Amino acid sequence: MSPQGNDAIEPVPDHLYLIGCDARSSRGPAAAMASAQMVGFKAHNLMRMAALGLPVPPAFVLGTPYSGSDAMRARAAEASVWRTGIAALESATGRRFGDVRVPLLVSVRSGAPVSMPGMMDTLLNIGLCERTLGGLLRQTGNPRLVWDTYRRLIRNWGELISGVSAHAFNEAYQHIAGARDEHSLDFTELRALAHHYLAVHESETGKPFPQDPALQLESAILQVLASWHSERACAYRRQFGLGDAPGTAVTVQTMVFGNGGGRSGAGVAFTRSPLDGEPVLWTDFLFNAQGEDVVSGRLVAQGHATLALAMPAVWAELCEGAATLERALGDMQDIEFTVQDGQLYFLQTRGGKRSARATVRIALDMLDEGLIATDVAHERTAPIDIASLTSIRLLDEDGQLAAPLAHAASANVGVTSGEIALDTPRALERGAQGAAVVLIRRDADTADIAALQVSAALLTRNGSRTAHAAVVARQMGKVCLVGCTDLVIDEAARTVSLGGSKLREGDPITLDGDAGAVYAGAMRTVTEPLTDLQQRLRRLRGG
Repeated sequence: MSPQGNDAIEPVPDHLYLIGCDARSSRGPAAAMASAQMVGFKAHNLMRMAALGLPVPPAFVLGTPYSGSDAMRARAAEASVWRTGIAALESATGRRFGDVRVPLLVSVRSGAPVSMPGMMDTLLNIGLCERTLGGLLRQTGNPRLVWDTYRRLIRNWGELISGVSAHAFNEAYQHIAGARDEHSLDFTELRALAHHYLAVHESETGKPFPQDPALQLESAILQVLASWHSERACAYRRQFGLGDAPGTAVTVQTMVFGNGGGRSGAGVAFTRSPLDGEPVLWTDFLFNAQGEDVVSGRLVAQGHATLALAMPAVWAELCEGAATLERALGDMQDIEFTVQDGQLYFLQTRGGKRSARATVRIALDMLDEGLIATDVAHERTAPIDIASLTSIRLLDEDGQLAAPLAHAASANVGVTSGEIALDTPRALERGAQGAAVVLIRRDADTADIAALQVSAALLTRNGSRTAHAAVVARQMGKVCLVGCTDLVIDEAARTVSLGGSKLREGDPITLDGDAGAVYAGAMRTVTEPLTDLQQRLRRLRGG
């Protein structure tokens, strides 16, 4: 990289766009010129958030044309293309990529012109290596953050780029931590874990983990571009009738660290409930975590009350930012954010996936609030059948309200019954035979998208309501319950335990997304109309 203070700024390459950088480094394509088709929806909305004055970490974008061919993908990874963007981030942050004293670390994310939650790859903490570890420690004064960040990078890299199995890393983790949660590890244990991960990477691949930040960035860019063609991304596009053009953009953004302790964390906030449209901020948050922890579906998150109590100033700023985005964009938003030592950063916003019930209420409420026009409310509610706006109660054999086996967080409303399937092959087999299937998994993982397509519902032991897999389930209209802490899965015996009851694969089970409850067997149901909501929609339609 060019030393800071050098006035010679290289021309900005074609299809490279800057976000949140200072005026000196922002020469080249203007943000206003960058359409979602060119930079992807994620980067397009980052530009809009930066223009609204919201705190957005500086970033640059390699546009979708770089996804168009093998030659263009190779070109995107060349330093002659991304060097200008990195220089802009260096100028904006006062840090330098690969520097031993004040290192700049970046995330490398995908970004299609349409939202595809969790279907493509993300790499975080790029630029961290043996020679920059000391600089990050001097910057943060937090050895736990440094070693936690390094072990995250090694594993993320090993699984996505080097093809190391998760099982190999899990064994190394258990050697250090046993059954303990990663958040309980101190910096010495995380340091040991990072060294174990380095050894795993080399033993599994025959090559050491790359220590050159430039090589890390080049490889991460290529990986993100290649993930446009991944099996799950292709399956998602088939599911929703999306074409393969124009591909994905790549957003390279300055890292902010949610894994820095008790005043840091990562979260996802819907500006209104995606279940029923209630106008409250609907939030999942993990303290001392990075963003992938929330959306990965591996951990159970806390709700808004915990965040508001622990960091009221951050909560107030998040609420204000959510209101700003709704006013500017005219729709309910799905926001990803990070808190670093009490400082809030907005990392992404997009129109939130929602149930049919929420679709109607949000459109009608926004019309009443003057946020959208009547024709927009008509357009958003047009696919909804008024008669479908109902709630369902579950009854036992005696006609009484049924007692659930367990409760979980609801990621989508509705009630459905089906036979238990514990993995993708079983779900595909029974779905092809015409059976209604309830997929039960340990994590809410987008790798299960093929099984989710043929299943009536999803129940998971881990994961948050805003995990990417839960968002996709809601988009598909599937009943989805996550974070069921009473659920125990025995994959070898092909059984699950819930509330003291043991059920076998193939047994019937019922999920109630309205109440967040799980029942044994196929339950009787009573359907009741949502009278007020139905009447409001009739008035909109003039009926």
